[in-house]
Amino acid sequence: MASAMKTTVIFSLLSIIAVCHAHNITEILSSDPSLSQFNSYLTQTKLDDEINSRQTITVLALDNGAMSTFTSGKPLSVVKNLLSLHVLLDYYDPKKLHSIANGTVLTTTLYQTTGSASAQEGQIPYNISVLEISAPIIAPALLTAAGSDVNLTAVLDKAGCKTFASLISSSGVLKIFQNQMEKGITIFAPTDEAFKAKGVPDLSKLSNAEVVSLLQFHALSSYSPVGTLKTTKGKLATLAPGGGKYDLSPSTSGDTVTLHTGVDSSRVAGTLLDSTPVVVYSVDNVLLPVALFGESPAPAPAPESDSPSPAPSPEADSPSPASTPASSPPSPASAESPAGESPAERPGTDADDSSPKNGVAQRKGSTLFIAVVLSVAFGVISLVL
Repeated sequence: MASAMKTTVIFSLLSIIAVCHAHNITEILSSDPSLSQFNSYLTQTKLDDEINSRQTITVLALDNGAMSTFTSGKPLSVVKNLLSLHVLLDYYDPKKLHSIANGTVLTTTLYQTTGSASAQEGQIPYNISVLEISAPIIAPALLTAAGSDVNLTAVLDKAGCKTFASLISSSGVLKIFQNQMEKGITIFAPTDEAFKAKGVPDLSKLSNAEVVSLLQFHALSSYSPVGTLKTTKGKLATLAPGGGKYDLSPSTSGDTVTLHTGVDSSRVAGTLLDSTPVVVYSVDNVLLPVALFGESPAPAPAPESDSPSPAPSPEADSPSPASTPASSPPSPASAESPAGESPAERPGTDADDSSPKNGVAQRKGSTLFIAVVLSVAFGVISLVL
């Protein structure tokens, strides 16, 4: 490729760590003060959460001297993209380095994902490797930041979230979101199909203040990329005022993140924009807060009488013995169910939440591979972009 750029760097083996439990990249790097800046930027960009949420990974670390040049004059969003090139979604240890055929292997970097790559196929599920390299990997195409002046409505319109874009514009919530962008914001934008789904309330029956609260409920006052959502325990406070009844509770299954409101739930379907400190997701359903729509009712049990009912009279509405045994109690499947649902349908409504269909793993984006050319004899890693 004419646009390809080759960077050759000398490396030293910093540490190889194999653990049987979740790793913590911040703790691992903190043992070496010369990597403090690299460690700090992983935390600032929330890449540490993404690294910690993965199981098989190799981190190419830079010392403080290299980081000073690497980050000088660059916004945090650009630094994050460049640091993502230094995280390989594979595990390299001395044995594996020596066994690479012809000294060359094609691997994938974290930049290719938004935190929702496919499961680590064929990998040992509990390894992390940290290698120190002497020079950064630079991809010129990643040096441009989206910035806080991003056209949010254009991003939403292009992604099929025109209804949400129109609502935040007409209600004045767009201005609230724009003011929050410099400090950090996470936006969950329902798709146009989500607003047409069965059960979505008629927004025209809400007051202007309630519509504003509903829309603010779809945003967090902090930057939370996918890795952070996957590692979050407990509730997330939204921009909507009103305390706990406007909180979201995330859950994770594999690479799928689901948001629970107390009324309904929705899968995080894709990442529309990730430019630190702004991230915008699309979600499958409109998020309905408890404060406006009340708690989701528990499935109603089959009707029961306070006292035992007498056996039915053979003369009253009794089928002939040939058809059905007399006095036979109704089967559980025939008991009344709310809204005509069978009991098998009532335990939950999120059966599709863990489906990879249209999930974040399918987000279209730049595909960037790094060919890691390893010459063990000379201690050289040559990375071809």
